[in-house]
Amino acid sequence: MSPELPVFRYHPDPIASGSVRESAETCACCDRATGWIYTATFYTAEDVSGRFCPWCIADGSAAGRFAGEFMDSYGLAGVSEEILHEVTRRTPGFHAWQDPHWLVHCDDAAAFIGEVGYGELAAHPEALDQLRQDLRVGGRHDAALLEQFLTHLGEGATAMLFRCTVCGTHLAYTDAS
Repeated sequence: MSPELPVFRYHPDPIASGSVRESAETCACCDRATGWIYTATFYTAEDVSGRFCPWCIADGSAAGRFAGEFMDSYGLAGVSEEILHEVTRRTPGFHAWQDPHWLVHCDDAAAFIGEVGYGELAAHPEALDQLRQDLRVGGRHDAALLEQFLTHLGEGATAMLFRCTVCGTHLAYTDAS
């Protein structure tokens, strides 16, 4: 039986999001089979043969050893360098069709909750309202088409749901194939 997984402030449930899964694979960083393996993105110019255990992500050893990052810094403008490094180098990334990015609220990185469809998103009206506003700014001006797009999230397009670690507000952005 594996020890308890490390706690990731900015990705509180990497198992539910699919970024970490049970596995007998050996970690490419520590050469141990911990029972868990990371399955999402890692950006590096190094040749990495294998995946990482959550402990080598949490302590920064995987990012340090392979000069890489689990998440691009896009979207993290305005956060401290310490927070930037925690998200990019010591937090599991997540799966996305497009380039994934992290959202910020209250001058802190938000916690990634997961990929959701309209039903899950509708349970967080502040995230749905924010997403409507962002999509209007992005060019979706026809209200009926915008609502049609939103109500069909989960069918070719999804929303990435986050929660502010300071005030608890939910935020989202859309991702499509």
